[in-house]
Amino acid sequence: MTIPPTDLGERPPFPSGLGFDPATINTFMTNFGHTGFLGVRYRTHAENWIELELPWREDLVGDAETGVLASGPIVSLLDNATSMAVWVHRSSFRPQVTLDLRIDYIRAATPGKTVVAWAECYRLKQSMAFVRGIAHDGDINDPVAHAAGIFIQVDAEGWSRETVDAQ
Repeated sequence: MTIPPTDLGERPPFPSGLGFDPATINTFMTNFGHTGFLGVRYRTHAENWIELELPWREDLVGDAETGVLASGPIVSLLDNATSMAVWVHRSSFRPQVTLDLRIDYIRAATPGKTVVAWAECYRLKQSMAFVRGIAHDGDINDPVAHAAGIFIQVDAEGWSRETVDAQ
């Protein structure tokens, strides 16, 4: 499958009949938009869950004195992981929007450490998907944050300016 390049800031064309392979999509997402800027990377997945990682970078630090990552990149990491968990569970890509995503911070991420997000889609309805996730920096039993959310599936019509066929 090849997804054509777009101009910076444009939404990519939505290929019809697109399955979902997180490793392949990772290659695309690390070169596009906000997720690419942050450097979010795919780690592993199974039937209804996925793990992504956000390597620590100095330009993502929210407090220069402590070296602690800003909260925004961690929110984005959890948003991406929970969203991708839905596609993993469906075994296909369908456009969706975040209806609700609650993030509860437990503690600051350890300076210098990669933050890992584990997320699962635990319930699918026709147009809704229910998700939860944990962000940690090495020990899932010592979380940085918890996430819970709902995604709404949207029609692919109008998703992009053009439709391309998946190859």
